[in-house]
Amino acid sequence: MRFLLVIREAIVPGAVPSAPPKPLPLAEPEIMLKTSGYQVLASCQESQIRKRIREIDAAVLDMPMGDIERWGELLLKWKALPLLWWCSPEVAAASLEACETEVPIDGLLTPSMTAQEVHWTLHFGAKRFFERQAWQDEKAQLVSRLEERKWIDMAKSILCDVNKVSEAEAYDMLRKRAMNERKRMVDVATSVVKAHQQLKF
Repeated sequence: MRFLLVIREAIVPGAVPSAPPKPLPLAEPEIMLKTSGYQVLASCQESQIRKRIREIDAAVLDMPMGDIERWGELLLKWKALPLLWWCSPEVAAASLEACETEVPIDGLLTPSMTAQEVHWTLHFGAKRFFERQAWQDEKAQLVSRLEERKWIDMAKSILCDVNKVSEAEAYDMLRKRAMNERKRMVDVATSVVKAHQQLKF
């Protein structure tokens, strides 16, 4: 992990900028990360971040906890990467009301950290990110399997009623049709359910 993005937003809640954002001045997170040997891009401009997102290895979010969810979702659309929270005293104080908020943070950085502590935090943050990604992938697969199971069960129920057969026989009918048509069983089941729903009207 060599190239880090620092996204900093105003700590004052509800502040709306009257002019387009200017480049951020060099601040505490950038100084600490640069002196620890990392390349740093500091920005809060979506267009600039989107152009450079391929180069970035991780993002450091210097903002109150309540703003992290929006940036986390936005970054995820462009590239999945580890997210670390810059927890300065000001940001922590501005985040008290959001302490129960679910945010996809993989690690914390604080102003008092040494270069070695920064390296280890980024190392463990990257590891935590990959574990979180694997868990999300596994969750998506389980949700997909449950959805498939739902369609197959509905199709079996329809075939049982229409053809007056047992569940096992209905399952075999679905399986054979899927093999004959070279389709996935869930696709056949979905077509059976949708055809049955259309016939009911």
